[in-house]
Amino acid sequence: MRNFFYKLFVLSLIISPQLYAQVDQSEEVQVVEHLGDTIPLDLKFVSDKSDTVTLRQLIDKPTILSFVYFDCPGLCSPLLEGVGDVIRKSDLVLGKDYQVITVSFNFRDTPEKAKDKKKRFVERYSADNGDGWIFLTTDSSTIYEITHATGFITKAVGFDFIHPSAIIAISPKGKITRYLYGITFLPMDVKLAIAEANEGKARPTIQKILLMCYSYDQENQRFGLDVTKIIGTVIAFFLLLFIIIYLVKPRKKNKNNE
Repeated sequence: MRNFFYKLFVLSLIISPQLYAQVDQSEEVQVVEHLGDTIPLDLKFVSDKSDTVTLRQLIDKPTILSFVYFDCPGLCSPLLEGVGDVIRKSDLVLGKDYQVITVSFNFRDTPEKAKDKKKRFVERYSADNGDGWIFLTTDSSTIYEITHATGFITKAVGFDFIHPSAIIAISPKGKITRYLYGITFLPMDVKLAIAEANEGKARPTIQKILLMCYSYDQENQRFGLDVTKIIGTVIAFFLLLFIIIYLVKPRKKNKNNE
């Protein structure tokens, strides 16, 4: 039995880093959780209504903060669809019980683009309370300050970006209370995050899995789903499962023969 666990341990050392690498393989692109920190509330942004505003003016209730850029060919639209789906399914009232603020991390994005992007998603998911979902643009230095204050680290590649996918719960006083990862979210998880934000209670994420399966194609200058990474992860998982079964099964036979 001791020999079996030793083999399993060695195998995990070989395969686990490879599995992890499929999820979060770059220190340049990641989310570094700053739970309990207060975001810089006096940073200036331009809203989808072309008004100059600060986060201090906007954040007066639990807030779901998301970072995207409007010409993103990969994760950003699915992320916004995931947020919109939660808005539609939740029994909380957007604009009253909580709000959503979407910030572009591309300084080239304009208030006009923000307005068009908001129209697309608000009409589909929250037409009755569109003022509760705010889209913001700003300059590069402000983008740097807000993304680094929240630990949302991206990497520019030409006119595009490699970036993680996550939403962040912010308390009415600007405190970071929860990170949720991926592009789809359970309404109950978001509701709980909003309740915690309302009380100003920072809670760690039990399982941090960054969704970064999109890679940049230099030749075609676009992002695409990295099938190789996904297939590699699946193969590694089943290989580990097969080896575990292979190691355990002979021992059972030996016991039966005894």
